[in-house]
Parts: sequence; C-alpha cells; structure tokens
Amino acid sequence: MVKEFQQKNYWALILGGSSGLGLATAKKLARHGCNICIIHRNRRSELTAIENEFSKIKDEGVELLTFNEDAFKEDERESIIKQLKTKFDNKAKIRVLVHSVAKGNLKPMIADDKSTLKNDDFRLTINAMAISLYDWTKALFDNQLFASDTRIISFTSEGNTKAWRNYAAVSAAKVTLEAITRNIALEFAPYGIKANCIQAGVTDTASLRAIPGSEKIIEHSLKRNPFKRLTMPEDVANVVYLLCKDEAAWINGCVIPVDGGEHIS
Repeated sequence: MVKEFQQKNYWALILGGSSGLGLATAKKLARHGCNICIIHRNRRSELTAIENEFSKIKDEGVELLTFNEDAFKEDERESIIKQLKTKFDNKAKIRVLVHSVAKGNLKPMIADDKSTLKNDDFRLTINAMAISLYDWTKALFDNQLFASDTRIISFTSEGNTKAWRNYAAVSAAKVTLEAITRNIALEFAPYGIKANCIQAGVTDTASLRAIPGSEKIIEHSLKRNPFKRLTMPEDVANVVYLLCKDEAAWINGCVIPVDGGEHIS
C-alpha cells in the first residue's frame, strides 16, 4: 500500500462522512496516509455504530477529528474552523474538501394524501446540498487552511438531468452544486484549487433507500449497468483518491461519471 500522503501533514475535510460515500472516502484516504476531519450530524442512538466505523480510520495510523455539528450553521462552521486553525498551527493544510451531504426534501409536487413541495423545501435542500459547498470553500480559503494544491470534490447524481418522482428539490440542488463547482474551478484556480463533481451511479446507501420508489430505481439500474451490479461506495472513494493524487492536478471543472458505464445505456 502506497501512503503518498503520509508525512505531508495533509488533511481531508469531509462534510457528511459518517456513512455512505463520505465514510468510504474517509477510509480510503486514511489508508493512503491522509489525516481525516469528519463533520457529520447524527442522533445519539446512532453514535455507537458510527464510532465503531471511526475506529477503523484511526487504525490506519492517521489523525482523526470528528465534529457532530450542524455544518450548515455559520456559527458552528466558524467554531470548527477556529479549532482547526489551532490544531494545524500553520503546519498542516487541507489537501481535499469532500462534500458528501445528503439532506434534502423528497416530497412530490402533487399528491392527494401527503404534503407537497413548498418554496422552503427547495430553499433548504439547495442550501444544504449545494450552497454549503461554497460556504465551506470560501471560509476555509479565507482562513488560509487550504494546501497550495487543493482538491474540492462533491457528489452529484443522474438526477441532474433526469426527472425522478419526489426528487425535484434534490435534482435542483444537484444542478446548483455542479454550477457552483464549475465556478469554484474557474475563480479559485489561480490559488491552486481544483474542483470537480463525481456523478456516482446508483449506490445502495441510506440516502437512496430514503427515496420513495428506490426499489424500482435499483431494479432499473441493475438492468442498465453493463456490469449488472450497483455502484458501491468504495468505487466512488477510489476515484476520489485518484483525483487527490499529484497526477490528477490538471483535472478541473468536470462532472465525472463513476458508474461502470451505467449512464451510457
């Protein structure tokens, strides 16, 4: 195992790293010697299982910081950044910021027997799943916490171009996320920052299971995918790792499908 990030005082800050794609990414980067900071929001009843997963990251011999805080509140973001500045003491830097946030409203536009999407549902979903990427990027940049060669990676989905029932608010957030990523890639490039989105294939995570009708999405994806399997969180984490390597420094402003070719059929 090559640990190319070891001895470099590099950190990965992962928003939403307690499960799914974010947790798989944390484990993968830790395996290659990157220190990990995870910001998540979970109930007390979930913490024992989450701590068990976090212990596996520590077993890789890296440093791990975790914050069970609301990443979307400005005062809590400022508090976390203040603690990071003290911890890093100008000796460590953030190599990668990973946005793995799944917090959105999955309501229909029209329904007789349940509540439907309102303006606030769109606003809250877009703020959490898209605008928060810019908020964190700008705050970390302003506090000089990024490395001279930083990678910013977020996760989108095929819902960015396709209409799925109950997915309108999240779809709008994904499109916004991609637009923000492109402009980060453009405007922060002079400071050594590269930004890309990974368009993951259908992945069997808690976020997918929360979508009404997810069973049909899974069934359809298994038929479409050339390899006849779903994307796994580890598949996506592997590509995050590749995008963090020195050799990926010229990849910027892209939406990269990581789905085994699912999107081509």
